[in-house]
Amino acid sequence: MTSGRPRILVAKPGLDGHDRGIKVVARALRDAGMEVVYTGLHQTPDQIASAAIQEDVDAVGLSCLSGAHMTLFPKVVELLKEQGGSDIIVFGGGIIPGPDVPKLKEAGIQEIFTPGAPTKTIVEWVRQHVAQEV
Repeated sequence: MTSGRPRILVAKPGLDGHDRGIKVVARALRDAGMEVVYTGLHQTPDQIASAAIQEDVDAVGLSCLSGAHMTLFPKVVELLKEQGGSDIIVFGGGIIPGPDVPKLKEAGIQEIFTPGAPTKTIVEWVRQHVAQEV
């Protein structure tokens, strides 16, 4: 946990080219006083984990609408652990079927937000789980 403004990296793993939702979430987190780093579209899990380590972030938010979340999200968690970032909280969102949510949580993704989740809910979750002073 941080002692100041939390740093959150948001990323779009894989070939998913839909980024409106992640940009809305990034803006909500920024408006709530957090530092936000957006890596852009078409990132590999390795690129995301490396950027998270380099940027010294407190959390990584992943967005996936392509259906590849069961492969991509756990791979990011695995790579973070391998690269010394096991303390980085990972959360995600996108078109994720209900039965996949418990499996993703077992794989180390702390929370999953599905379509229609209010940005206020996401911001509050990040505050409670990442931020100490925002």
